[in-house]
This record gives sequence, structure tokens and C-alpha cells, in this order.
Amino acid sequence: MDVELYVYDLSKGLARQWSLPLTGTHIDAIYHTAIVLNGVEYYFGHGIQTAYPGSTHHGQPMEKVHLGQTELPLDSYDLFLHNCNNFTQDLAMFLLGKSIPDHIRNLPQTFLSTPFGQMIKPQIEAALRPVTQAPSTGVPTQPPAQIQPANKVIQVTNLTQLNHELNQASHSAAIIFFTSATCPPCKALYPLYDSLAEEAGSKAALIKVDISSAYDVAMKYGIKATPTFKTFLKGQETETWSGANASQLQGNIKLLIEMANPAHPHRKLDLPTFQRPIPVSSYIQYKNIPPLDKLIQKLPQGTRDNKTLASITTFITHSIKSNDKIETPLPQDLPTYPTYIETLLKETPSDAHFAIIDLTRLLTLDHRVASYFASQNPPSTLLSLLSLSQDTQDPQDKKEIPYNQTLTTLHLFTNLLTTPLPTHTILNTPSLFSQTLNTLTTSLFHPNPKIRCAAASLAYNLTAQNHNARIEGKSDIISEEDQVSLVAGLVEAIANEEESGEALRGFLMALGLVVYECAVGGEVEEVCRVLGSRETVLGKKGKGGLFGGGEEGRKLEGLIGEVAGLVGFS
Repeated sequence: MDVELYVYDLSKGLARQWSLPLTGTHIDAIYHTAIVLNGVEYYFGHGIQTAYPGSTHHGQPMEKVHLGQTELPLDSYDLFLHNCNNFTQDLAMFLLGKSIPDHIRNLPQTFLSTPFGQMIKPQIEAALRPVTQAPSTGVPTQPPAQIQPANKVIQVTNLTQLNHELNQASHSAAIIFFTSATCPPCKALYPLYDSLAEEAGSKAALIKVDISSAYDVAMKYGIKATPTFKTFLKGQETETWSGANASQLQGNIKLLIEMANPAHPHRKLDLPTFQRPIPVSSYIQYKNIPPLDKLIQKLPQGTRDNKTLASITTFITHSIKSNDKIETPLPQDLPTYPTYIETLLKETPSDAHFAIIDLTRLLTLDHRVASYFASQNPPSTLLSLLSLSQDTQDPQDKKEIPYNQTLTTLHLFTNLLTTPLPTHTILNTPSLFSQTLNTLTTSLFHPNPKIRCAAASLAYNLTAQNHNARIEGKSDIISEEDQVSLVAGLVEAIANEEESGEALRGFLMALGLVVYECAVGGEVEEVCRVLGSRETVLGKKGKGGLFGGGEEGRKLEGLIGEVAGLVGFS
């Protein structure tokens, strides 16, 4: 897709006419910019707004600058900034790795560096505020229309419509209320039936049929008196009764919904750690900053003066110092970094590969950069870095992977699972996910406790994604086969862990997150039983001492009890 920069002059020519005599510096325009992409103009007004190109309140642009082409998907940009030119600068950098023209970006500094600019700064800000923000339409805000309940009683007028509604509810539950226009007891139940429909939501279809007009329905079901009710569970008729008994109606509908939507057995257990979504703020992220100069010294001599490396390290340094990372401009040479990595991997000894991985970890602490790498199709940079930690299946070609390389790889991918787009890419790219899972499971048994702790962190962030999907009523995002692999590895890791309380806690948390609300009678439940998971977990009672006792030790003992109850429940 072509990316264009639309340049507007907010002064309408006044800056060009009066800047030199007033400030001693020629200023061509008071620039306002927008990005045009795929037939849409993105500009900054009351927040980020969109319009048909050239149709905004700014009129026609004074200049159109073709910035280049992008292959990034339209939904991969999620940056929100505070002014128009910073917005277009970072959007252009994100799409192309290319800046908008410097004279536009640097206009505020150019003008405010003059004495006159400093003097009239307050007046300019006041004058331009209504210009830089999109105007109100002048139309009074209308009160929102009353929102109808999303789940309300379904009014049916004929047999064809009724059959359709019953078919729609064939995997859940349905209730038919047979009424008639001349039935006062029926009308007395209408408010209750309406509230029950709203309460049921998508769990059941509450249908109402007036048999005084829907003769075909009355004939089909042999209805001769009203009110009459029929219930259906999973497409099968279950019960019929007549009469205006509100308590009976309420009780029968509640029971039907419970039968159609049985609560998972795990919800009946006392598991406060797992009976809730895991907030993103609780995900583990490695933000430690090593000395950059020492890290760069690990790279081959001939690659250290590279322009891309200089741009990247400058960006990392500024990001470290900045309180607001989103305001730090992205490195101009970001698009060349993947190629630079491939060169480095060829020229760098294997025992120094960790430096490349850790440099990437520091870079991707900025979620914009992490999303940039994740948006590659395929995600070749992430695949290249992760492949370094993949052991071969050929026993004749076994390689020893350096400790620091495994550690930095685990840290990098743990961090990536805290940002939406990289998480989506990892979980939905089969080759990337399988390599991530392989690195994780093999690291669970590493002799170094720091590696095991890092593996536990990656397992926690990964399983939290699947856990949250279940809590929200969505389908699993990790296949049952991969869940079984995780459970098997975690149970063995728990059994082996005698040294690190932090690693043990991470293994237990990840195991609990995988197992909580797993399919009843499924493979995950079965592997827990076969492996004797409950006994393994209970065997760690008393390991709170790995934390030296105290509060952390008590928390670990409580977690052991929760997970043992969870994996032993069937």
C-alpha cells in the first residue's frame, strides 16, 4: 500500500508572509500533517480521526509527500500520541521506518528558539488550539436511543419461525410460553418472563407464541389451554406444564439453564488463585538493562560501526532514560535491523549469539518495536533468533547450547507474550509456537536454576493466555495435545525441583493455569491422573523453606494445596 503525507498550512500563508520580519527566521508554514493510507486520511484532531483524503476541515493540502509503500496489515498499529506531527512521524516510522521531513518535525524548536517565538508562545497556543482540533458540528447532542436488551423474549407467529428458533437453540435450551390475547393470567406472567429472558442471556431461548393467531403451532403441539409451557434441552422436549404459577415457572427455567450449562466442577472448589482472569499487569517481564558497551563488545569487530547498530543503541539509551517511552521516536534504521541480525548471526561465534538476542530483547521492551517484528509475514526475525536454541533430533549432531543464549531467549519470548500482537503471532504461527514450546519444555529440566526460573516465567505467561480465554468463555488457544505436553513437563519439573523456590512456584502456577477448567474427561485430566500429579504436588509440602520461610514460604504452601486439589479432582 502507498503511504502519503498530506501537509497543511494552519496559518493559511501568514507564516510565509510575516515570519521573517517578525522573527528574523523564515518559516514557510505552520505545518499540520496527516497520513493517507489505503484511501483513508488519518489525522490528529479530537484524538486520532479518519476522513476521505482531502475532505477534513483543513481543506486541501499544500503538499503531498509520497513516503513509500508498506506491507503491514491495517490493524497492527495501536499508537496514540499527543500532537499531529509526532503522530504522523511515528506512524510513518512504524509503516516504513522512514521519517517525515525534518523541517516539519522540527518547526516548534525552530520557532521557539527565537526571542519573538518565546514571547508570543502563549498567544500562539491559544490561537491555534481551535484550529488544530476538529470543530464541533454545532448540532446539539441527542440523547442516545434506548438500548433494547440483547437477550429478550422471542415473539413467534408461525410454525416455521418456531422450528427455526428451536433449531437455533438445539445445543442449549429453549422454553415456549403458549399464550393467547384473551388470557389475563398469561399477561400477569409477561414481566417475569421478560426478566427471565434477559437473565438467561445466550444460555437459553425464551419464546412466546400467541396461539389465538398461530394456529399451526397450537395444532402441532396440541395446546388447548393457556398459559402452557414446554421446555427443550439440547433439542429434546423435556417437560410440559400449565398454569400461572410464577414460582414454578422461575424454578423450572433456572433448573433447565443449569442442566444446559453445567458449571465446570473446578468452580465448586476453593481455588482463589485460579478462579479469576490473570491481569496483564501480573505477567512477568524482564526489564533488566545490561551495560550496552559490554554487550556490543561481544559482536564481531567489523559489525560494531554499522549505522543500524548505532541507531538501535541510541534508541535503547533514550528509551532507558525516558519516563514516557511512547514519546521516544522509533529508530530510523529499524527496517534494516532484521537484515543486520542475519549478518550478525553468520559472523558472530555461537558463544556470543546471546548478545544479539539480548539486544533484541532491549529493543522490544518498546511494544511498538515488538509489534513491528511480530507483523513480519512470516516472522522471520523471531524465528531466526528462536532457532538458535533448538536442539537437533539427530543424536549424532547434538549441540550444546550456551547457558546465556538459552537464558536470553527465554527472557525475550517471555517479554513478547506481554504485548497483544506478538502474543497473537506466537500463538498462531505453528512453526514459531512449536519452537517456543520446545525451548520451554527442554528448559524446565536445565541444571541451572536461573534457566528453570526463566522457563517457569515463560510457561506462566503462555498458560495465562489460555487460562484467560477459558475464563472469558472462549475456546482454548493452546491445543489439547500441546496442553498435555506442558502438563507432563511441568509435573516432572515439579517432582525434580529441590533447589529454587521461585522455579517451583512458577511451575505450580503454570500447571494450575493449564488444568483449571480443562475439558472434563479429556486428555489433560487423564494425564494428570496417570502421572500421579496430585501426589507429586503434595510431595512438595514443606518446600516453603526454599524461600527461607516467611510470607513467601507460606504463600508457596498455600499454592501447593490449591494445585494439589485441582489436579487431583475428577
